[in-house]
Amino acid sequence: MSPRTTGPETQARILSAAAECFSRKGYDATGVADLCATAGVSKGAFYHHFPSKQAVFLALLNQWLTVLDEQLLAATQQTSSAAEAMRRIAGMSRVVFQSASGQLPMFLEFWSQSAHDPTVWKNTIAPYHRYREYFSLLIETGVAEGSIRKADAASAGPALMALVIGVLLQGLMDPAGADWSSVMEQGVGLLVRGMQVEG
Repeated sequence: MSPRTTGPETQARILSAAAECFSRKGYDATGVADLCATAGVSKGAFYHHFPSKQAVFLALLNQWLTVLDEQLLAATQQTSSAAEAMRRIAGMSRVVFQSASGQLPMFLEFWSQSAHDPTVWKNTIAPYHRYREYFSLLIETGVAEGSIRKADAASAGPALMALVIGVLLQGLMDPAGADWSSVMEQGVGLLVRGMQVEG
């Protein structure tokens, strides 16, 4: 008889099994029975925690986004200026890359599913909108406080976002190709220095 596990432990086992199965077999080829077998749980236990396979898939996406949100909040607290906040955000990239390590198949599944599933698309694109708006607001704040040159925040925010996402994607696809955390820090640093008002 296997030891009894708590609700949170069972949920964590299902999420871990889902990440493994979706990465190895793909979302479409993975069924609830596969998830249950890999997690070592009954279908009743599965449906107690998740109403559907899609719900597990979205929970995995949200789990990773929570790490990003926590790091973003930590990086921008108690900063002296918007420019400093941007540098600190770049500095948090090491933790982000660690959390994303080995997750390329899972990220590709998120993007693949979002192309033809409106619910997955909505949950995948929402954080991009949120981060893009955040970066634009950060630039507006910098302009208002005088630490950043006057710029069109609606254009500069997405440009900063493109740099971050581009380096993250390269790090996922070619983890040994460079010290991607350093690339992120230097790239954002160059951008910030270009926008920063000389003091």
